[in-house]
Amino acid sequence: MQTPNHAHPHASGPDSSTVSVHGTDSHAEVAPGDIAVGVVIGRASEYFDFFVYGIASALVFPSVFFPHLGKLEGTLWSFAIFALAFISRPFGTVLFMWIQRRWDRSTKLTVALFLLGTCTAGIAFLPGFAKIGALSLVLLSVFRLGQGIALGGSWDGLPSLLALNAPKERRGWYAMLGQLGAPVGFIIAAALFAYLSTALSRADFLDWGWRYPFFAAFALNVVALFARLRLVVTHEYERELGEQQLEPTPVLELFSAKGRHVVIGAFAALASYALFHIVTIFPLSWIVLYSDQSVTQFLVVQIVGATLAAGAVVASGWIADKFGRPRTLAALAAAIAMFSGFAPTLLGSGEVGQDVFILVGFVLLGLSYGQAAGSVTANFGAKYRYTGAALTSDLAWLIGAAFAPLVALGLCAHFGLAFVGVYLLSGAVCTMVALGVNRALKLRS
Repeated sequence: MQTPNHAHPHASGPDSSTVSVHGTDSHAEVAPGDIAVGVVIGRASEYFDFFVYGIASALVFPSVFFPHLGKLEGTLWSFAIFALAFISRPFGTVLFMWIQRRWDRSTKLTVALFLLGTCTAGIAFLPGFAKIGALSLVLLSVFRLGQGIALGGSWDGLPSLLALNAPKERRGWYAMLGQLGAPVGFIIAAALFAYLSTALSRADFLDWGWRYPFFAAFALNVVALFARLRLVVTHEYERELGEQQLEPTPVLELFSAKGRHVVIGAFAALASYALFHIVTIFPLSWIVLYSDQSVTQFLVVQIVGATLAAGAVVASGWIADKFGRPRTLAALAAAIAMFSGFAPTLLGSGEVGQDVFILVGFVLLGLSYGQAAGSVTANFGAKYRYTGAALTSDLAWLIGAAFAPLVALGLCAHFGLAFVGVYLLSGAVCTMVALGVNRALKLRS
């Protein structure tokens, strides 16, 4: 990867944001397009790892790690361990912010790389319950907690830098670039599991086939994180991050000064985060437990849905730039609320209804998730934006998505599919309330 060498967007002159400066000019800076490359690389690798574990939680882990339980109970326990990474991620963010303050950004990312690689590879080599008993569950939980801590430590500040350097009239467009990593990561992960489940017998898939996606995730994360490390520690990026004050601040100081904005930011994105696992991970478990539809066939439908979601993410950038991000998020929260009314009927009406649920749900997810990240991070100001954006994202995942598969499956299995709609509706209401509170605070200030 070539070291970016562009004029600073805030330099004098009408076209200074796009003019290249050659040679060894000490004021050479980076352009939004260069920052976007780092954002896309980082997010795509994270989401691939994310979905490899998520899909395995629904298709593999109940049989490999919970064979002593019924299928439903095993899946619920699998989803409980799945949630551990979201619980540990904010702690990872706080820990690695301290590491960056104590040492530097490159040390922080290197340690995060080592921890993430170790945990992902550990899962790939982990024997099942049949071989080492309850120790397998303990180790799986430890590795999952470690993944969450490492992902918290992988925050590099590039999304915030991109937002600050993007042209004002195209902020929605640049905001959606990192979000493209979600559908891309899901497509690759789902395609890999679909291929392995088709090419291998059920016994071979559960014995060793499921481990290959974790090997691939390990390799991809190593390459991607080293690429990001090479990018963010260059002189141009270090100076740009410093000039924008994108450096860690103590968490207690952040919450003392901007705590309400952290909470508002987390809830403002909740409609999208609630939908996230309801169309990706939860339906897989429902198909395995309560449907005659082929898992491979269903994964193919989800891959088509994720492709539509990728297009919707791109469209969200244009929509947000035309109508504004708060209006876009509010309108899509209302759309998700309406979708919540049809979701139970679609999921309970056979293959065609289930497929329609997936395709429509993915489109709504792409449109909303494309603008969900950092929707109100401007409230933090320069000093608190770096740490505030990271913790806002962590809390949004924790509140909206961490327990979605567990809660949705548990409630629907015992009380009916209507609770899928209730879960989605609650997320949509939270988003609209948070956006309303944010608007009222701005009018008062």
